[in-house]
Amino acid sequence: MRRLREALGMAPGHVAYGLYAQYGLRVSPDTVASWERGPQTPDSRELTALAGVLWCSPGDLMAAAATLREHRMARGLSPQELARRVGLDAGAYVRMEESGRWRGNERQSEALAGVLGLSLRDYVTATGQEEDLAELLRGAVTTRWQAYVRPAAKLLALPRHHLEDVLEQLHTDYQGRMVSTMSWGTSGAAESTAGDAGRDFLDRIVDHFWAVARV
Repeated sequence: MRRLREALGMAPGHVAYGLYAQYGLRVSPDTVASWERGPQTPDSRELTALAGVLWCSPGDLMAAAATLREHRMARGLSPQELARRVGLDAGAYVRMEESGRWRGNERQSEALAGVLGLSLRDYVTATGQEEDLAELLRGAVTTRWQAYVRPAAKLLALPRHHLEDVLEQLHTDYQGRMVSTMSWGTSGAAESTAGDAGRDFLDRIVDHFWAVARV
């Protein structure tokens, strides 16, 4: 924000004046400076107006978006507009956004990803399903991976044949890590090493999935 303001030859007072003159928002120069330093952040309406004053997009003023709210604001959309475009009641959408848990159907989920330009990984994170995915993957690598293809396909909307290959590889990698450090007559130290390797794999299971899936 500061870089963009200075590139336009503006002081915080100029930005504050522009917010009022163009958008009717009464914001002090001190508040503008505070937004730049980080103690305060503009709300959705203020961010959109600020982008207009600084001749940029809302996304240019944000760090990497992670939540639904951040992705929506980066696109300069109001909750009502996004809800309309994905086929949801505005109140229902706002409740999902505030809770951090997306509960739309398959069609609405596809529309959400399209409107916000979400990659599959961004979609899983923004809709609060990363731990759900991790739980599925832990089960797949520690038991029979075949049983987890269907629920994983439903969560990710990926072709089953692709998920079968990915889950099988993750299962093989995990079992290989466990077996490689254990054999008949292993010492307690070796068993501990195997346990540590397995726990580390499970802790990083989602990262392993994205690396293998390449989606």
